[in-house]
Amino acid sequence: MLPRSCAKPLQATGMLELGLRVDDEQLALVCASHTGQPAHVDVVRRILADVGLTETALDNTPGMPVDAAARRALVAAGQPPTSITHSCSGKHAGMLATCVTNGWPTANYRDPDHPLQVELRATVGQLTGDEVCATVVDGCGAPLFAVTLAGLARAFARIVTASEATSAGRCAAVMRRYPELVGGTGHHVTRLMAGVPGLLAKDGAEGVYAAAMPDGLAVAVKIEDGGDRARLPVLVAALRAVGVDARGLSEFETAPVLGHGEPVGALRAVL
Repeated sequence: MLPRSCAKPLQATGMLELGLRVDDEQLALVCASHTGQPAHVDVVRRILADVGLTETALDNTPGMPVDAAARRALVAAGQPPTSITHSCSGKHAGMLATCVTNGWPTANYRDPDHPLQVELRATVGQLTGDEVCATVVDGCGAPLFAVTLAGLARAFARIVTASEATSAGRCAAVMRRYPELVGGTGHHVTRLMAGVPGLLAKDGAEGVYAAAMPDGLAVAVKIEDGGDRARLPVLVAALRAVGVDARGLSEFETAPVLGHGEPVGALRAVL
């Protein structure tokens, strides 16, 4: 399966192993699918400035902010979608900074044969315990590595149980320390980590979600048709099935089914 943005903590781990030097807030943004709020964009700019780059170096797909207020502000200012307001700009800034640190070219950092991407593919394989069976292009333009669903859960278990002195453990620590940077105000991944003590969680496009507790209990979800509506109820049911019981899960147990803008039913996972 394609882990989509659930792979970001794995990729960020690889970047740290390659010498990426960032503060904790910056690392949280490298792991994030942020919503394009001003605070997010400011941190991405800092990542780039620290290695002498500007947002013009970003080669990810331009996008409008996911956050409604940030999106309205951009539209009101007459600005088009930009690379820095795309939800993956933190990851791309981290990739560029890693290239600068290693003296690698930045112009083609998205090329699967670039030294950076070759190393990140190896890191994904190591953390998942899988042999990466395919390399494709993610929605943001970066290489995406196909692994098994069980491998994605294994990787999250390894990251969440690692010492904070390690690259993997530091990624887990900063994501939980700054959940508002991993998603954004009101975003489900932010509310989930803030509501369940110790939980590490990351969402991905097309129905993917992964989560792990500090003791290594981990689950990964992929909704086969790519729809997002069912993924949170399934994730919560899976967490409860492995013994996670926290009040912060309750709000995500069901997903509303709307008719004429009003709830007319609900989705609930049955395992």
